[in-house]
Amino acid sequence: MSKDPNRIDDDEVDRLLAEQRRARIVRQRNIVLIFGALVVLLLVVLIVWRVRRSKPETEAEVTPTVSVKVAKAEKETIAAPITAVGTIWPREKADVGAKVSAQIKSMPLLKNKLVRAGEVIAVLESRDLQAQRAEALAALNEARANERSLVTGTIPKTNAEDQKALNDAHAKVNNARATFERRRTLYDKGGISKKDLEASQLDLTTAENELRLQEQTVALRTRSLNPNDRALAAARTAEAQQHLATLDAQLSYATIRSPITGIVTDQFQYEGEFASAGGKLVTIADTSSVIVKAPFSDTAVAQVKTGDTVTVVPTDTSAEEMHGQVTLLGRSSDPTSRTVEVWVTLGNGDGKLRANGAAQVTIAANSKDDAIVVPTSAVTLEASNATEGTVMVVDDQNVAHETKVTIGIRTPDKVEIVEGLKGGETVVIEGNYALSDGTKVEVAKEDEKKEPDEKEKEP
Repeated sequence: MSKDPNRIDDDEVDRLLAEQRRARIVRQRNIVLIFGALVVLLLVVLIVWRVRRSKPETEAEVTPTVSVKVAKAEKETIAAPITAVGTIWPREKADVGAKVSAQIKSMPLLKNKLVRAGEVIAVLESRDLQAQRAEALAALNEARANERSLVTGTIPKTNAEDQKALNDAHAKVNNARATFERRRTLYDKGGISKKDLEASQLDLTTAENELRLQEQTVALRTRSLNPNDRALAAARTAEAQQHLATLDAQLSYATIRSPITGIVTDQFQYEGEFASAGGKLVTIADTSSVIVKAPFSDTAVAQVKTGDTVTVVPTDTSAEEMHGQVTLLGRSSDPTSRTVEVWVTLGNGDGKLRANGAAQVTIAANSKDDAIVVPTSAVTLEASNATEGTVMVVDDQNVAHETKVTIGIRTPDKVEIVEGLKGGETVVIEGNYALSDGTKVEVAKEDEKKEPDEKEKEP
C-alpha cells in the first residue's frame, strides 16, 4: 500500500504538540519571573522613598558640629629665613713669636689666661746682646771723639794764632776809628790840618781791610781742613750709631709683650726651651666680641643685605639664642661650593661663645611690610613645595568655607598669603584636616582648655 505524501504522520503531530506545550510553559515561567522582579523593584522603590522622606528629619537631628581653633589673617611684617652653619671667630687674633733666636729665660703658663696689651709674656736670654751693645757704645764714643778732634783740633797752634790775629785786627780797627773821630772833631774846629785828617782816615781804612783779610783767612783755614777726612769721620760715627741702634732693637726683642688684650688660646713653647726667630710662642684671641662667618649659597645671598636681622644659635654650647645683624657680605663666591661668606658681629662679654666653635645662623631676608599673614597650620598645600593650597575661612554663621590661596614667604610659624585673602578673615588653624566645605564649626575657646589644667593644679 503506497504512502500519501500529504498526510501528516501521527508521531510528527505528537512532537509538534509537545513543543507547543513546552513553549507555553516557558512563556508562563518568564511572565512569573518578570512579575516577581517588578514586585521586588516596586518594594525597593517604596523603601527608598520612605527612607528619603524620613531622612531630612533624621539629618536635622544628628547634624554634627566640628570643634576647631581659629586665628585672624593679619597684616604684618614677614621675612624669609635662610639658614647656614657658621664658624665663630674672635674679633682680634694675634700669633706672638720670637724675633730673635735665644733661650726662653722666663715664661709662665699662660694658656686660657687673660693678658693685657703691653703685658710681658716672655723674656729671652740676652747677655750676649748686652755685651755687644756695650762694645758698640764704646765704638760710637770713639768715633765721635775722632770726628771732634778732626774738625776742631787738627792744628791747635795755628788756630790759636789765627784767633789772636783776628782779635788784634778788631782792636786796631776800633782804635783807628776812635782816632779818626777825634781828629775830625779837631779839624772841624780848626785845630789840625786836612792832611792830618786824611792820614787818620787812611789808617782806619787800612785797619778795616786787615780785619776783613783776617776773617777770610780764618774761614778759609776752617774750610780747608781735609774735607775727605771729615766726611770719613762723620761716616764712621753714623755707622757706629746704626750698629748701636740695631743692638738696642735686638735687646728690645728679648722682652716679648702682648700686642692685644685677650685670652691665650694656645701656648706652643715654655720656659727653658729654645725659641727660634719667627717661631710662634702663643696665640692670643680677643673674644669680647666675635664674628660668626657663615657660608650661604650665592642664590640665597642675593636676597640678603647689610643690616638684616640675624639669629645665631651656638651648636657646641648651652648658650641661648642670640640676635645680631649682617655686618659684611663677601664680594666673591667660592667656585667649588658656590657659597658667599656672610659675617655677623656679636658681643661676647660673658665668654659663652668659644673661638672656632660652630653656630647656626638664620637670616631674615627679603622682608615685606603689610603682608597678609596666617599661621602655617592654616594652609593645606597641594604638595610640600607647592605655592598653592587652601584655607578654611569661617564666616559669621560659623560655617567653614574652602578658599583657594597662593602663598609667598614661608617661615616655620607663619605663611604669607599673596592671593585669596584680603586680611581680617578668620581661618581654621586646628581641625581643618579633611574638613568639608560648608561644615558648621564651633570655635574652641582658650579658656576651656586651660580650666582642666588649672583644676589639676589645685590640691
